[in-house]
Amino acid sequence: MKCCSLIFVLCVGVLVVDAQNKYTTKYDNIDVDRILSNNRILTNYLKCLMEEGPCTSDGKELKRTLPDALANGCNKCNDKQRTTAEKVIRHLIKNRNNDWKRLTAKYDPSGDYRKKYEAQYNIKA
Repeated sequence: MKCCSLIFVLCVGVLVVDAQNKYTTKYDNIDVDRILSNNRILTNYLKCLMEEGPCTSDGKELKRTLPDALANGCNKCNDKQRTTAEKVIRHLIKNRNNDWKRLTAKYDPSGDYRKKYEAQYNIKA
């Protein structure tokens, strides 16, 4: 789920570190498919992440947490969060590739995480 997978586990579930140094499971049951299939909602999250529009409280938490998740390879994520992140990454690459590229340019300018996770999930942007 690492890198950009986290972008959307966060986007979809906004992860928060709890006292045990893990991300909260508070958002694990969000209907990710509903968000990914709703262009308006997904676009609002993307605008928030890119600082091109307002953020909900979830979006603000996502922007705050994302750098940590990228830096630590999502080692604070549970299996559900990793699975969700992979789903989101695959969706973005396949259906919103320009947004995927913009997100990775902003949150992974060196491209290190993108390469690692695209290889891990065996996908090409």
